[in-house]
Amino acid sequence: MSYNKYPKEMKESIITRLMSGEESVTDIQRETGVGINTLYRWRDQALNQKGLSATTKYKNADKWSSQDKFTVVLETANLSEIEFSEYCRNKGIYPEQVKEWKEACLNANNSEKEENTKAGKELREERREKEKLAKELRRKEKALAETAALLVLRKKADAIWGTDGEDD
Repeated sequence: MSYNKYPKEMKESIITRLMSGEESVTDIQRETGVGINTLYRWRDQALNQKGLSATTKYKNADKWSSQDKFTVVLETANLSEIEFSEYCRNKGIYPEQVKEWKEACLNANNSEKEENTKAGKELREERREKEKLAKELRRKEKALAETAALLVLRKKADAIWGTDGEDD
């Protein structure tokens, strides 16, 4: 048998407040007396039901600049778990956010590296194609020069022997 400690209407009202992002979880906890872990669980469940990532949709998460996020990642890199949690509380951010930001920082250059590799491959292919076309052009120029030389020789031969247009 499932026991609900809080009335459904109260829970829905609190979830609505949590989702609005206008109040901090701590403020709601103080006002309602609902445990902070319970509030976080309710919020995360509500976000998951909407198909949103709980760690990226926290209040003000979208207002941080890339530079600020990177600074936080650097500042927290060597902190113990307790120091890290305290730092996050002081900044008003969640540890999960910082972990996502760190992951984003670590992967930031991967796409650039892949693009550089792809660009390098395309450049090599274009060079090969250019060399192939240059080789073909040299071959055709030689053939054209040979044809021109033969035509000049034929005209000279015709001029010398007078075979151009004469019937024997």
